[in-house]
Amino acid sequence: MYPDCNEMLYHTHALTSVYTISERLADGFCHIPIYAHHLNLGFNKGALLDDVDNLLQGTGKLIRHIPIKTSKDFKNQKTKSLIKKAIKFALADMDKEPKIIGQAISKIKPR
Repeated sequence: MYPDCNEMLYHTHALTSVYTISERLADGFCHIPIYAHHLNLGFNKGALLDDVDNLLQGTGKLIRHIPIKTSKDFKNQKTKSLIKKAIKFALADMDKEPKIIGQAISKIKPR
């Protein structure tokens, strides 16, 4: 939905793919943490988004998520609309021009 985004890969408590406007995690608009038995579509600043359809769950200071159980949970107009809002918010909130565009950036440290 935003072809110029970067995909940052992390591995902490879950393998996570973060979609960001720049090469900075702070400019991320959404992420997908993959757990052993489920995954979520997370929104880095979801608490600040206008979630008119009440899709987002969570109680964190900023991060909210949509639990993904089937493809219907993300392949719908309401979710697409929320992703567009997250992208628009991230673009407006960004304080530096990106140095990297449209790349995969691994933050996973080799063992």
